[in-house]
Amino acid sequence: MERSVVTSTVRTLWDEEIVPSLSQLVAVPAISPAFDPAWEEHGELAAAIDHVKAWIATRNLPGAEVEVVQLAGRTPLLVVDVPASGNANDDTVLLYGHLDKQPPVGGWGEGLGPWTPVLRDGRLYGRGAADDGYSGYAAIAAIEAVRAAGGSHARCVVLLETGEESGSPDLPAYLAHLSDRLGRVSLVVCLDSGGSDYDRMWLTTSLRGLVQVTMTVRVLEGGMHSGMASGIVPSSFRIARVLLDRIEDAATGEVLVPEMHVEIPAHRLAEVREAVEAAPGALWDPVPRVGDLRAMSDDEVELALNSGWRPTLSVTGAEGLPLPDDAGNVLRPYTTLVLSFRLPPTASASAALEAVKAKLTTDVPYGATVELSRVEFADGWNAPELAPWLAATLDEAGKDVFGAPWRTVSLGGSIPFMGLLHEAYPDAQFLVTGAVGPDSNCHVPDEWLHLAHAARVTEAVALVLDSHSKQS
Repeated sequence: MERSVVTSTVRTLWDEEIVPSLSQLVAVPAISPAFDPAWEEHGELAAAIDHVKAWIATRNLPGAEVEVVQLAGRTPLLVVDVPASGNANDDTVLLYGHLDKQPPVGGWGEGLGPWTPVLRDGRLYGRGAADDGYSGYAAIAAIEAVRAAGGSHARCVVLLETGEESGSPDLPAYLAHLSDRLGRVSLVVCLDSGGSDYDRMWLTTSLRGLVQVTMTVRVLEGGMHSGMASGIVPSSFRIARVLLDRIEDAATGEVLVPEMHVEIPAHRLAEVREAVEAAPGALWDPVPRVGDLRAMSDDEVELALNSGWRPTLSVTGAEGLPLPDDAGNVLRPYTTLVLSFRLPPTASASAALEAVKAKLTTDVPYGATVELSRVEFADGWNAPELAPWLAATLDEAGKDVFGAPWRTVSLGGSIPFMGLLHEAYPDAQFLVTGAVGPDSNCHVPDEWLHLAHAARVTEAVALVLDSHSKQS
């Protein structure tokens, strides 16, 4: 494969074809179903699918089939099936991305907005540019670059879903529906990730799982005057504090649920140390901290392990607490807290959930009523060991494309698709990467895509496709 042709093809596609179309995609308010219950009526998810489908249809990939698949009552899925080229093996490469977006939220910078694409200083601003609208374009561009440069690739199937930001609830049904059609998947490429800087390729090797419960502590049928009830009726807030102390050390943040802890593999620990050395300050510097706030540790390796391989608790919502201006002298009848746990990649989410339930509902102080609702749990993901051919190809990409060695990252978030695919294709290799950096503002105002980095990631994927095609 002619390397210079790969580079020129990718860069030309990004400059002349992808950026204009991706900019138009940013303007589509394709909000994920969890945040838009009337998504089907609004039609924006379908509009995003149709826009990308139309662009892919113009690429004239020989034999490619572009199809919208939609099962009854589920969000649509775009499937692009590209036949193998050259002397490739008979396997399937699955390239994944998603077209649904997080809500717009307020507070965008001057001249910026969620549905207003803006090109500025090599960045494309707008909701869904980085997370994850670019992924389908990058996948197609990588395939085109391989062909233009005389390389080969196995059969490639691009899957672009529209429910990832809602936890991919429809994906298991689609994987089952398409299982016979997909055949033997031996490589999965996911472009819904990123890393700690824009200087190298970052490979995501693990993702944390989660447990989420909404806890309501109830003591009264209705509020009472605090001057008459306090000291007689126990405070629901105080009882909630006692229960929280059972599951988290308030002084250190350590989660006190044994079922949520695992032994960190030695090779993952080594990877974390290499990553911290490669991008010092990447975890703490982008944090929009206030005043003299300090990190939970002065050791960046410890911060990385906290984020990727240790359980954490975040209280992400509350109810039963009036706004300060509305707060009267009332002993409130209940306190509701949303408890969101992030779990190590190899922890059992179901076992962790049962342990949390027991700690929150057993021997409750004063016999108060504790209700658990809106329960959600999901296992994390730990990548299989890299095959020698994939590691060697990433080394080549690091040298020739990025000018820096690739490194790994253990992400604190979740990509449900990875666990589903690992279970379905346990022997497959996984390339989970992307163009998102620590300041790309995914999910928050001023989201942006680093265009040059996205092009480099695309070029690296092309090298991987060509190398994979030669494996027996």
